[in-house]
Amino acid sequence: MTLLAADIIAKFYGFLWPLTRIAATLMTVPVLSIEAANARIRITLAVALTLLVFPLYDWPVIDPFSPRGLAALLNEIAIGVMTGLTLQVVTAALIVAGQSISTAMGLSMANLLDPNLGNVPVLSQFLVILGTMIFLGIGGHLMLISLLLDTFSLLPVGQSLLGLSAITNLLRWSSMMFLGALLIALPVIASLLLINLGLGVVTRAAPSLNIFAVGFPALIVAGFLLLLISMGGTANRIQWLWLQGFARVREMLGIG
Repeated sequence: MTLLAADIIAKFYGFLWPLTRIAATLMTVPVLSIEAANARIRITLAVALTLLVFPLYDWPVIDPFSPRGLAALLNEIAIGVMTGLTLQVVTAALIVAGQSISTAMGLSMANLLDPNLGNVPVLSQFLVILGTMIFLGIGGHLMLISLLLDTFSLLPVGQSLLGLSAITNLLRWSSMMFLGALLIALPVIASLLLINLGLGVVTRAAPSLNIFAVGFPALIVAGFLLLLISMGGTANRIQWLWLQGFARVREMLGIG
């Protein structure tokens, strides 16, 4: 009975390390980090993935309450959190792009209280839904599982700690939040700027024209038409952002 208890404890200590890394990733990665995917769903997925990964590698038996075990536990959490936060930058870029387009169209007050994202413009919500569909369409969930498998083979448990270089790369990648938003929103914003210039010329030529009665509806209609026309290019740029996010994760974790 004593030997059986020792075997169970050893298996549990080995099972703890992949479970910690996978759970930390699923808690922060896009799509699964929203409120709709509650804690039960994420825990169930983490346990299921861990059961699939556990027989593939030899896991060290480290006491999690020892100094070495605490350092390894923090390292596993850091790997998962940095993976999720790197991909969350793409979601943040979509939100910023939607806010920029909404402001240019005059829809900045048309907000939606979303429990997943907070108080965001409806166009941001639309872009996030589009980005989620593209993420699943390009097999982002499969790429994420493949990425986790690579981290276990190239970043063994208890042997590799993340340094300042990984944190520095994450901070540099966070600038894509604004650059990606600019790439997505620039065609619509630039076109709306030209329309604003045209309305200004019309107002100058006909001062009696009520610019507020004509300009706001024109900008809203033109904005939706421009979004419809540029939807193909927008989808391609969002797909590029997701692929760059996965590439940056591999670069930061040193598994490129």
